[in-house]
Amino acid sequence: MDIQKLIGLNVRRHRMAAKISQEELAARMDADQAYISRLEAGHKNPTATTIEQIANALSIEAKMLFEKSK
Repeated sequence: MDIQKLIGLNVRRHRMAAKISQEELAARMDADQAYISRLEAGHKNPTATTIEQIANALSIEAKMLFEKSK
């Protein structure tokens, strides 16, 4: 699996676990909901800064966005 898809799947998984919408995640990051949608679909390649923002918004460690599902 390519890294963009892996990150996107993990963003979605952690967002759903936190029971927040794409809109809420975007607001927490000061980003656009469409960006979150494209990110979760694996169509965006987030920067290290964006990875940190996502992790902070989801209250998780950044490394969790790179973990493969078991």
